[in-house]
Amino acid sequence: MAFVKAVETAEVPVGKMKKVELGGKEILIANVEGKYYAIPDRCTHRKGDLSIGSLKGKIVTCPLHGSQFDVTTGKNIRGPKMLLMRGKTADESTFEVKLEGKHVMVKID
Repeated sequence: MAFVKAVETAEVPVGKMKKVELGGKEILIANVEGKYYAIPDRCTHRKGDLSIGSLKGKIVTCPLHGSQFDVTTGKNIRGPKMLLMRGKTADESTFEVKLEGKHVMVKID
């Protein structure tokens, strides 16, 4: 397992997120109050692209069915809405992140 350069810090301002591909994996990098976090970019429900969803604080919302995840922990906060009810979905995994100068580094296996 090694840390690899994901993005430069300027590419992901506070309150924003960006999708990157590292080691064949699509990863969402999010900047929450100046700290960077990384989770898989695909929703655990129907594989929606989280990076085109919305980020409010530390919560990312999937654009497909509204599942929500805490980007700091990967925890599923709210399941998908289908018809008139909310379902359940799995938590996201997380990736270890560190800064090296102006680069956000992500540990991948």
